[in-house]
Amino acid sequence: MDIKKIAQDLFDKEICELEKVKSKISDSLEVVVNLILESKGKVVITGIGKSGIIGKKIAATLASTGTHAVFMNAAEGLHGDLGIISKNDIVIAISNSGNSDEVLSIIPSIKKIGAILVAMTGNPNSSLGKLSNAILNIGVEQEGCPLNLAPMSSTTSTLVMGDALATVLIKARNFKPENFAVYHPGGSLGRRLLMKVKDVMHKDLPIVETNSDMDNVIMTMTKKRLGVVCIVENDILLGIITEGDIRRALKMKDKFFSLKAEDIMTTNYTYATEDIMALDALELMENRESQISVLPVLDSKKVVGVVRIHDLLNVVGK
Repeated sequence: MDIKKIAQDLFDKEICELEKVKSKISDSLEVVVNLILESKGKVVITGIGKSGIIGKKIAATLASTGTHAVFMNAAEGLHGDLGIISKNDIVIAISNSGNSDEVLSIIPSIKKIGAILVAMTGNPNSSLGKLSNAILNIGVEQEGCPLNLAPMSSTTSTLVMGDALATVLIKARNFKPENFAVYHPGGSLGRRLLMKVKDVMHKDLPIVETNSDMDNVIMTMTKKRLGVVCIVENDILLGIITEGDIRRALKMKDKFFSLKAEDIMTTNYTYATEDIMALDALELMENRESQISVLPVLDSKKVVGVVRIHDLLNVVGK
């Protein structure tokens, strides 16, 4: 048995079926998008079995990208969960066959409530299709399953159609990363999208004056352990000295300890402001000919903090 070939054949089969479903995308998708954008209610995704599992994912994707959406198991809808639905809602019912008993059984109540019904089905001429206000055609010709029985191609096409709907809505709503972050405050994703420089910068600053000698510069840098020293006068940052500056100055062995901070400080430094995103600060440090590992943080010309590349990597990752 050639395991690798069997797996590759499955991929080929499902990709082929997705291409066919792609060709079936019609003006109905635009109708559904406009219905959702104009709705004063929410989107309720319903289904049963494998279609229900995919429906949960679609509802979760919509909810996390700016569309008020929930999932209702069709079987549970028969036993009270139809109370989730209001007359202003849009119900997207998923059934590949379009004839699932549990889905069809809740349609009269959906109609009585007054919600709009959208069918996501592989059979537009089914009972579900005929009862719906709009149809998203997810029909495939064959499943990936070698027995052509287990839902594979059909669930994949359903999932991708749901992603297509979510993608259009993201574009239509001009949904931005900062909006996405509001719905994902926890974990690494939330930190990546929400954290600003002021949230991670160090405020206990290594500060010396322009006439400070090298002993003082090195002692201050060692004590603060930030890899940089700020040369400040009247709260204004005049320049910075990094560990790289120290190494370069050490080449002047005979006069190193007679140098002052102003002699080796970098005045043309790159800096960040408090309110820029941590991710943007990381890009500022990395997307350059020569990477830097530390940034002073300024408010106007006043230094208010220092942020290191390690601090940024810890919160936004790579």
